Amino acid sequence: MWTLFKQRSAEPVAEVVRAESVSSQGALALAQTLARDTSGLGKEAAELRGTLEDSAAVAARQAATLGELVSQLQAIVQAQQQIQTVTVDSMQAMQEARQTVGHVGQEVSQVVDTLRQVADAAQQITQVALQTRLVAFNASVEAKRAGEAGAGFSVVADAVKDLSTQVEQISKTIMSTVSSLDQRVQSLADELSMSPSDAAARGHKRFAEALVGVEEGVQRIIVAADESSSLSHGINAQVATMGAETQQTRQALNGALQRSETVLGVSERLMEVIATSGVKTPDTPYIELAQRVAAQIAQALEDALAQQRITSAQLFDERYLPIEGSAPAQHTTAFNAVTDALFPAIQEPALQALPQIVFCIAADRNGYISTHNRQYCQPQRRGDVTWSTANSRWRRIFNDRTGLASARNTRPFLLQTYRRDMGGGNFVLLKEASAPIVVQGRHWGGVRLAYRF
Repeated sequence: MWTLFKQRSAEPVAEVVRAESVSSQGALALAQTLARDTSGLGKEAAELRGTLEDSAAVAARQAATLGELVSQLQAIVQAQQQIQTVTVDSMQAMQEARQTVGHVGQEVSQVVDTLRQVADAAQQITQVALQTRLVAFNASVEAKRAGEAGAGFSVVADAVKDLSTQVEQISKTIMSTVSSLDQRVQSLADELSMSPSDAAARGHKRFAEALVGVEEGVQRIIVAADESSSLSHGINAQVATMGAETQQTRQALNGALQRSETVLGVSERLMEVIATSGVKTPDTPYIELAQRVAAQIAQALEDALAQQRITSAQLFDERYLPIEGSAPAQHTTAFNAVTDALFPAIQEPALQALPQIVFCIAADRNGYISTHNRQYCQPQRRGDVTWSTANSRWRRIFNDRTGLASARNTRPFLLQTYRRDMGGGNFVLLKEASAPIVVQGRHWGGVRLAYRF
């Protein structure tokens, strides 16, 4: 009976143990399933956030382009207004010129009449001079007949004859000059008063015809400027509508980007909670590796301080001096030489410790990468920004969301999901486990261990 009792008493205990074992296995399976689903959620959230970032960037560029277009259209409208003002003034000036030309024509006609009067007067002077010369000649003859009594009168008569000859020559010169002027002025008067039809019939381009042509051209400019101004106002209205719609799109994208940030943050916190619960997940080996590397780097930096290879002020230097001509921008600091000497021996072996690792680097608290993995420490190719972005990732500051979060994290570890910019519009979706680097009680930065899904 005792044996039977013991068997019956042991059966419930075994059932409880089996039940607890089944329950424990179910919880483990649930946690692992949740870890996988959370990882997938993080991946989708990172993809969504990247897409929204790209769309927001496109919307920002469109808004900037529209702003430039608005400025150009405003400049065009101002130029059109100036054209209208100038052409209207030109039309008024042409009308005044026409009136002035008509007045000048009248004045020239009067000049022609005056010149003709001068010519008539000169001709009369010539006739008088001729008569005077004849009279003087007769007086001279009479004086010579008078002998000695007429000697003085003869001298005067000869002088008068000579003067009359000179007057005759001068008057003839005046008549010749007036005749030439009369022809030129008459030609000018004819051109000023000639109608376009008469000018065309004679095959000559006259001034009056030119004035008419200029007036017609100015009038056409005014009409064209009015039409262009109307079109520009219509384009301005359409561009303003496009600008408003683009602004609404930017606001909507920014809102969606913030929401995707929230979703991504939730997925990352879930991954972190699962990892800290003691359940082994696919991320656990990477978290542990990041923590080991962070401890090794911290020890190496403390040894360097103890050996006086670097001072504390140099190790925590934040004066990032730009390297001239670098693109993307690179910087130098006081601790470059030490990190170049110490970090590769720790960072490079970590690349081979687990599969799917893309990089393992140490960043200071501002996201500055002094020494990257060797494959990404290539000298920049001047003029080839795309290549340099992908291959020259050292001496650079990565102060984006992921970079700063990893560099400034002080918790035991941090899990993130993000798109890595490789330049030229190429991105790689990665997970990143990070662990803080603490040197002599001061937070120096963090290890960033990135790996593929």
